[in-house]
Amino acid sequence: MKTVLVGVGQAGGKLADRLVTFDRQRGYGSVQHALAINSAKPDLTSLAIDTALIGQARVKGHGVGGDNELGAEIMEAALPEVQQKIGNRITTQAESIILSTGLGGGTGSGGTPVLARRLKEIYDIPVYVLGILPSTEESNLAQVNAGRSLKTITDIADATLVIDNDAWKSTGESLTEGYEQINREIAKRIGLLLAAGEGTDGVAESVVDSSEVINTLRTGGIAAIGYNQVPAADSTEENINTVMTATRSALLSGLSLTGETTAESALLVITGKPDRISRKGVEKSRRWLEDETGSMQVRGGDFPTENDHIGALVVVGGVQSSDRIEAFFERANEAAAAPTETESDSEKMFQNDQLEGI
Repeated sequence: MKTVLVGVGQAGGKLADRLVTFDRQRGYGSVQHALAINSAKPDLTSLAIDTALIGQARVKGHGVGGDNELGAEIMEAALPEVQQKIGNRITTQAESIILSTGLGGGTGSGGTPVLARRLKEIYDIPVYVLGILPSTEESNLAQVNAGRSLKTITDIADATLVIDNDAWKSTGESLTEGYEQINREIAKRIGLLLAAGEGTDGVAESVVDSSEVINTLRTGGIAAIGYNQVPAADSTEENINTVMTATRSALLSGLSLTGETTAESALLVITGKPDRISRKGVEKSRRWLEDETGSMQVRGGDFPTENDHIGALVVVGGVQSSDRIEAFFERANEAAAAPTETESDSEKMFQNDQLEGI
């Protein structure tokens, strides 16, 4: 799937930069253009992709300090400039626009819904959001920002792929180390998904194209993505269980949302050398995925690689229930209702405005 990638805010810009690096290193060419947008100038200087600084008149390049209402106002004011920069990067080949953002920050959580709404008004291609949930270790303000932003974004975007900051963070890692690992994991998964959606000119026995990805995400709302790989045996018969193991691990321990998840639709892409991918294993895995997610819309296909492993990429769309999402919103509600004694002015704004109806 050919896409134009836009990173909004600090976390969104870093993720966009990592995705472009992965795409170029693998030679996939799925990311046509990329742009990072932020109100904090220092956060843009280390990025290799194109950048756009917004809100200079109000915050002088220093960012919004976690104030996502200010982030929304700055994005609204900058829309003509931002819209032009993105429009210059949209070609007739583009099949989607992906906005990446950290849901707990200021510029990203406030500005992304504003930008997504405008892009939806202009373009016919899907607008997806990669939204990163704050870690449970992060502040009350981050939880409240993310709760509000996620609710708004899921109502606007064609689908919101949610990334749990706690999903791949190892015990004992600092938050900074954890973020770097998370960005690598997300880039691998999204990069493979976009590349698989390009098709393989008949090399694969069952080709996945962009329409399969789009149809999986057509249910809207929250989506999640998982991946895992295991060493392949020499014969396809021996790899029946290999395919099953990779698929189970991708959903149960490699998903971007922790905990049990049910969904309206799913996509299974098996990666590996074509002569080692077991068709029987793929069909068994699809049936298992139907049972595990409760979905009757499980699409699937192959993505040939030269890797000596069998990999399984799983996308679930229209998430109907998620342990992690439910726990997150509960925490966000608690954070909104009980500000700390050291709350900032931004936190005080949420004192009497809880996240009702989640």
